[in-house]
Amino acid sequence: MKKISGKIVLVLFMSITMLCGCHREFSTPQGGNSSAVSDSEQNYSSDITDSTQDSESNSEENISDIPESGTPVSVHGQLSVNGTNLVDKNGKPYQLRGMSTHGLTWFPDFVNEQAFLTLRDEWKTNVVRLAMYVDEWNNGQCYMNNKQGSRDLLEKGVDICIKLDMYAIIDWHVLNPGDPLKYTNEAIEFFDSVSKKYADKPNIIYEICNEPNSGASWGGNVKPYAEKVIPVIRANDPDAVIIVGTPTWSQDIDQALSDRLSYDNVMYALHFYADTHRDDLRNRLKSCVEGGLPVFVSEFGCCDASGGGGNNFSETTKWLDLLDELNISYCNWALANKNETCCAILGSGGANGNWSDSQLSESGKWIKNRFMSY
Repeated sequence: MKKISGKIVLVLFMSITMLCGCHREFSTPQGGNSSAVSDSEQNYSSDITDSTQDSESNSEENISDIPESGTPVSVHGQLSVNGTNLVDKNGKPYQLRGMSTHGLTWFPDFVNEQAFLTLRDEWKTNVVRLAMYVDEWNNGQCYMNNKQGSRDLLEKGVDICIKLDMYAIIDWHVLNPGDPLKYTNEAIEFFDSVSKKYADKPNIIYEICNEPNSGASWGGNVKPYAEKVIPVIRANDPDAVIIVGTPTWSQDIDQALSDRLSYDNVMYALHFYADTHRDDLRNRLKSCVEGGLPVFVSEFGCCDASGGGGNNFSETTKWLDLLDELNISYCNWALANKNETCCAILGSGGANGNWSDSQLSESGKWIKNRFMSY
């Protein structure tokens, strides 16, 4: 997540100054990540840094000081994996619950301090997943076409999480090309650099390949890729928690169970969309956890696997109750105001936090209330 499900910004407030379907292919990618990108999204690619300056400056004036104690990383510190559990610095099971951004470079204005502060203090979340698309169908809004701009925006989000004493997931989002091996060299370069920068921070979790798909197998693609990338991170940050995606849009966790990686502090990603993935995938999850596999649900939605359709809160409740029972951490897709069922903010809601219920989508209101119930 030094890192994980974060990294560090111990904040003093006194004398100092006081931070997809089970085994089935989908014609539409998960999480509302369709190959067609709207004109409004395309416009974000021109200048990532400039596009966020106004929202950042406007929000910073209203940021409250971080409490002296009680914020996530100060209390729970460096996370690690013990058996199937994510545990905190005291070895006690700890569950991360939070939001995933949509593609950072499509919605850069959501990477601001007031938005993340609202998630922490009003929604009672403890982690933000920062989804950096690697190669999104050859449009300009991805890492391969704008490495520096994409990385600057991601690091801005990480730095805000550190300042707010939250955990941050750095997500190498390989929805496209699907096979993580295609950009192994680029992943090695990226993770070497960011793990050096954040090596002393207990806030950070690394998710090294979101949703392998399009025929990518565990033994032929994902595991060989992970065996090249994980040692690079470990050389800089030996304690970090690392999440590894699994085949078929991170549903085939059983393939990882039968052929696990030989590294400590590794978790395996399961993704679900509640109106598509039901008992079959839940039963697979239970079986894998019973078999000793540490699982992290780094992305889920209340709707179907396209990111659209209607919400199914009954199935979502079954899923989250099971995750709570098994102490499995999770992030909801997505912190964005795209016109999709899965996005938490309405188009009129704005990006700067302090959202009223009238500015939230149906799923946004539901997941906020779920977070606040803990």
